[in-house]
Amino acid sequence: MMEQTHADPGLTELPTELNSAQGKLVYLYLEATDGATVDELGQVLSMRKIDILSVCNSLSSQQLIEKCDGTYVPTR
Repeated sequence: MMEQTHADPGLTELPTELNSAQGKLVYLYLEATDGATVDELGQVLSMRKIDILSVCNSLSSQQLIEKCDGTYVPTR
């Protein structure tokens, strides 16, 4: 019988403020990688730059992420 594995325990639960699927996706990626640039997010998540900027602006206004030297990082 195969042993079941679980997700990385280092990832925390999603903040309740996250409502959109794109917001959750971007937040989870930033949480898992300790940050990324807009270009990295676009390549990895296959999202348009304008959508990424909109999501990051929303997450930033909710104080869930911040921009440091061109890289978005989670605040928690």
